[in-house]
Amino acid sequence: MVASALGVLVAGDASARTAFQSSYTLEQNYSAALRMVRVDMGLKITEKDPDSAYIMFEYKSNESGQKVSSGAIELVPQESAVQVVVQLPQMPQYHEEVMATSLRRKLQQDYGDPPKRGEGREKDKKKKDAGADAAEGGADDEER
Repeated sequence: MVASALGVLVAGDASARTAFQSSYTLEQNYSAALRMVRVDMGLKITEKDPDSAYIMFEYKSNESGQKVSSGAIELVPQESAVQVVVQLPQMPQYHEEVMATSLRRKLQQDYGDPPKRGEGREKDKKKKDAGADAAEGGADDEER
């Protein structure tokens, strides 16, 4: 029974992660996360994909010596924000929390206040609609 409880604890640690909602664009989140991991923290990127919005890296901390563990940052676009997920499954959760806090600060420092996402999307929709209407109107005018 103790072994099964211990197995649950170990499995729980492997899926540990820290997440937060970001009002910055997907591109801003990805760019800031990539720069933070590679430039600011000096970590090795093992895999990245801007289209799928994830970064995988080798994580080292001062307290773990030369021990390297895997880490990942995943960005999930949502209706009005981007969910940022930081995973360092072999480390205590506070390491993820420190990275998440650092990324929030970096976004604020690099980009200032987040863009107003709802307003930008409405303007984009109107532009697209106007273009489609104008194109249709132009075709009707040519037939007459």
